[in-house]
Order: sequence, then structure tokens, then C-alpha cells
Amino acid sequence: MTSSPTGPIQEEEALGKAYDARLMRRLLRYLAPYRWKVVLAITLLVTAAGLQIIGPWLIQMALDDAVPAQDGELLAILAIAYLVATIGTFGLQYVQALLTTWLGQKVMLDLRTEIFERLQALDLQFYDRNPVGRLMTRITSDVETLNELFSSGVVAIFGDIFTLIFIISAMLLMDWQLALVTFAVLPLVAWAAFLFRSRIRDAYRDIRVRLARINAFLHERITGMRVVQLFNREEADARKLDEVNDDYLQAHLRSITYYALFFPVVELFTAIALALIIWYGGIAIIQENTTVGVVTAFLLYARRFFRPIQDLSEKYNVLQGAMASSERIFKLVDRDPAIQDPPSPRDFPERIQGEIEFRDIWFAYGTLENGEPDWVLKGVSFHAHPGEKIALVGHTGAGKTTIINLLMRFYDPQKGEILVDGVPIREVAQAELRDRIGLVLQDVFLFSEDVRFNIRMGNTGISEERIQAAAREVGAEPFIHRLEKGYDQPLGERGASLSVGERQLISFARALAFDPAVLVLDEATSSVDSEIEAQIDEATARIMEGRTSIVIAHRLSTVQSADRILVLHQGELVEEGSHGELIAEGGLYARLHELQFAPAPSA
Repeated sequence: MTSSPTGPIQEEEALGKAYDARLMRRLLRYLAPYRWKVVLAITLLVTAAGLQIIGPWLIQMALDDAVPAQDGELLAILAIAYLVATIGTFGLQYVQALLTTWLGQKVMLDLRTEIFERLQALDLQFYDRNPVGRLMTRITSDVETLNELFSSGVVAIFGDIFTLIFIISAMLLMDWQLALVTFAVLPLVAWAAFLFRSRIRDAYRDIRVRLARINAFLHERITGMRVVQLFNREEADARKLDEVNDDYLQAHLRSITYYALFFPVVELFTAIALALIIWYGGIAIIQENTTVGVVTAFLLYARRFFRPIQDLSEKYNVLQGAMASSERIFKLVDRDPAIQDPPSPRDFPERIQGEIEFRDIWFAYGTLENGEPDWVLKGVSFHAHPGEKIALVGHTGAGKTTIINLLMRFYDPQKGEILVDGVPIREVAQAELRDRIGLVLQDVFLFSEDVRFNIRMGNTGISEERIQAAAREVGAEPFIHRLEKGYDQPLGERGASLSVGERQLISFARALAFDPAVLVLDEATSSVDSEIEAQIDEATARIMEGRTSIVIAHRLSTVQSADRILVLHQGELVEEGSHGELIAEGGLYARLHELQFAPAPSA
């Protein structure tokens, strides 16, 4: 794998084939809902292409018929027809441009919607292995590349092809010998287009590679700005950006060089074709084998003939990028979630009792070098009765959060079974399972919308009274009222306008507003101060009444009131009992308690 100043080249930078019939057929299916508008756009293009050949033909008639006959009326008619044809061509091209742009935007909307829906359906294991930046590239720049294909590529190619066909036909009908002389330069044009196509392919790939490096560098530095400033890395990172940016500039300059050479070369061949027309046509006029009007028309046709050839060469670049982007997009769209609903899911009652049972659960996120599973949980079994408060404690990495991930069915265990109210959770739709469980995490994620949205998460079924009652119940209402717009106050990205404790209270209000039968708290108070923690503890005590609760906490003071405490060590359930029972046993829990509550040594 090629290295770069900012790391290895990502897989999205590969280009693949310039044309893939299978991918193109699949892409064209996105035009199917708009087939009549596609037909209209192609009709407009074909008509505009037909009108373009009328002008030189009218000029030929004027020079060969009207002028020699001194027929002013015919000249006026021909002039008006020329003006009408020109205005008609302009009007058709204008409407066609609007229509193809509309088609491109509609296809982009459909594609983005499909990609987003697929991303929402994919399991967390997928997100563990795929950076957010790469996924954003799929839904933004890759889709934008396909927009260019649909708005100025696929349909426009028809226009270029029909323009060439009409011009070739007109020239052959008008004077086939002069037409063959004009076409004599085509092998040279084809050779130049072939060289340009191969060179611009490499240049285009270089640009994408370097743009990906810039994006990766900027994303990392901006998200890590606090660390950059803390260690005074501003100047060093600025120099690194200059290096990466200069590399990007050089790649762009190479592509511009190829364009700067290709178009003048085509113009040179066009000039050669014009010179051949003047030379051969002039001799034919002297020998009275053709007319001045025909030669003039050929000169005009020749100028228009090579323009679509230039456009088609450029369209190759668009087509190549579209093939690469579509391959990456379809690879994502075709990916099946590792966690799927059963074909015929079972239904929970409107309100479950909250009984939870883990039966001999074995789980591993990955494998060891020898191919064996790297077990995070090893044969874990426990039973939480309805309304019971269960606490999970243990060292970091013991498997506490993994138990929550499995209960929420973010992952599936390799062995064993998890049941809620006696129903295996694999037999229930994921949405229905998660609808019954309220989860409050240590790292609270709030959206940039207002407080109200972040409590009910856009669920209009949750009334305003229920939102305010939930906020009041967890103690969030006082600080919400202090906000300038109260419940209508936008919170900024990830709730940046709130303190850590305030964000945590919003997350508690969110969980309560959905009225879950099971409440799960994963280190929910580890990032707040003692005052907020006491406030949250008081609120959660009320919230947990009548609900099955599972609490994960490093600070053992927060779990002493639990009905049962499960002690995990290296993925195994090693102790189980109340706080008093576990202290009396003198095992791992007692040692953890002693470490946390041991008096500080005297100075």
C-alpha cells in the first residue's frame, strides 16, 4: 500500500474501470422514476443538435442560390430562418440544461436517502471498523460525482453523439468527397484523445489521492485542536499542511497541463481540417465541381464537428469518476447488517414486566493471532427480576459495557441466549426491544437542535406536558428555564452550550420521557461533580421505582443500594450478592471497596 504524508491511502481513492456496464445499468435504474423527463431531455438534445446543422445549410443556400439570383426576398427568408434556428437552439439548450440539472439533483436525493437509510440499519460493528470521514465521503462527494454524471454526462453524451451524426450526414449529403477530405484528420484526433485519456486518468487519480490526504489531515487537526494548542503544534501542523497542500497543487497543475495541451492540439487538427477544406474545396470550385456555398458550409460544419469530440474526451473523466464512486456507493448499499430482525418477529406486550436473563453468554469483538475468539465475556449468566436494581462492577475491560451492548442488541453473542420476559431477544424486532429499554451513557450525545427535540428525539407522540414532567422529575427544569429560550434553546453541536452535568440531566430526562420498562445506566454519573451526582442520584432513585434497572459504575458508592451487585473479572461473573454480603465475603468486591474508600495517608 502506498504511503502518504498523513498515512496510508484509503480504499476510496482507487479508480477502478473507466466503464463498467454492470454498474452503468444499475445507475441508470435511478433514472427509471423520471423516465419521461429523461426522454424529454434527450428529445430536446436531439432537436437542438438537428437545429445546429441548419445554419450552415441556410448559408450555403444564400451563397449558391439567393446571391447569384439577386433574390432579396429569399435572402430575407433565409436570414430570418437562421435567426429562428439560432434562438431555437439556445432555448432548447436552456430548457435541457435546467431539466438535466433537475434530474441530477433528484437522483442525488434518492441516492443520499438510500445511503442514509442503509447507514441507519447497519450494526455498530460496522461503525467500529469504518471511519466517519469515509462514510461522509460516500454520502457527499461520491454522490456529487454521480450528480455530474447524470446532469452533464449521460444525457449530454447523447447530444454530442447526435450532433456528430447529424453533421457527418449533412457533410456526406452535401459533398461526400469533400467530407472524406475533412475526415482525414480524424485518426490524428483519435490518437490525441487516447493519449489525453490515459494521462488525465492518472492525473485525476493523483488529485483524488491528495484531496483525501488533505481532508484526513484537516479533520484530524480540527477535531484534535485542543491537543494541538496544548502542545504548541500550530506552526508544525501549518508546515505539514503546506507540504500536503503543495502536493495537491502539483497534481492539479499536471492535470491542467494535459488539458492545456489537449485542447490546442484539437484546435490544431481543426485548423488542418479547415486548411484541407480550403485547399481541396478551392480546387473543386475552380474546376466547377462544387460551389462557394458548399465550401463555406463545410468550414462552418468543421468548426462544429470537433467541438463534440472535445466534449466526449472530457466526459471520459466524468464517467471514470462516476464508475469509481458508484462502486463504492453500491458496496455500502449492498452491505447487509450483521444484526438483523427475524423474518417473523414476536411482539412484546404494550408494557413488559422487565425480567432479564443472560444464559451462558460468550462474546468476542475480534479474534487473536491464532484465529481463536478474543473472549470479552465467558459464560456469563444472571437473572434480573422485574423491578430489581442490578449493579455491574469490575475493573476496566471486565465486560460491563459489553453486557449492555448485548442487551440492546447492538451486537449478538457468539454463544448463549438473552431473554426479556422469557422471550429471546433475537426473536424480537430491534426497534421494539429498544423501545422498551432506556439507556443513559457516560458520553452523552445531544443534537444541535433545541432542548425539546433532544428530550423527545423528534417523537411527536411525546406531549409537551410529558417533556416538562420528565425534565422536572430529573431536576433539569431549573437550568432549562435559565436558558434564553427555555425548551426552544438550540444546544449547539453535541450540546456544546451546556455543561457536562446539564447534558447528563437532559439525557436522563430523555430516558424518562420515553417511559421505559427497563432502565440502563452506563457510568452515567462518572463525569459530573458531587452536587450534580447527588441530584442525579435522587432523581434516578425515583425513576427506578417500578422499573428493572441495570447500573454500571466505577464508584462503588453509587451502587451500594442495589438489590444485587454482579462483580465481573476478565469477562467472568465471579461474585454476586448485596453490598453487605459481598463485603462480608472478603473477595474481589471487598478489595475494590477497600481501595476506593481507604483513608488517605497522613502528611
